[in-house]
Amino acid sequence: MALPTVVIVHRRERRSKCTVLPLKGHEDFQFIRYPLRHEPPPLVNYVRLAVDAPPLSRADAAGGLLILDGTWRLTAKMEKLFPNVPTRGLPPIKTAYPRVSKVSDDPDQGLATIEAVYAAHVILGRDTSGLLNHYHWRDEFLELNDDWLRQYG
Repeated sequence: MALPTVVIVHRRERRSKCTVLPLKGHEDFQFIRYPLRHEPPPLVNYVRLAVDAPPLSRADAAGGLLILDGTWRLTAKMEKLFPNVPTRGLPPIKTAYPRVSKVSDDPDQGLATIEAVYAAHVILGRDTSGLLNHYHWRDEFLELNDDWLRQYG
């Protein structure tokens, strides 16, 4: 059995916009609030999703997945806590999440956190049932990425 997906959620991430919070309590996920009150868990055999990183693949399936959840600006600060966790990227996937930032530009390959988690679980061959149940743009996301999903399915 694979290690759990660890999601570290920045305290300033708006709950109303947090797409992964419905997964809290799911047995395959562990949620931690940032800033951390204790030392981070020893993320041995974990990879962290990141933009512009080597591709995530089935070779990573036995390990755990680290997800940093917050705005792009906030997660850049969070990354500094995990310098020894190797990074992995996702292939070009289209987001269905309507992005409107008045502060900064999102990367072209930026996804809603739940979209990134779902895509990573597809690549790793993990069970994805129920992951998108509470995602408002689920149908649009799946439709936009139908070709990609068939390739991995």
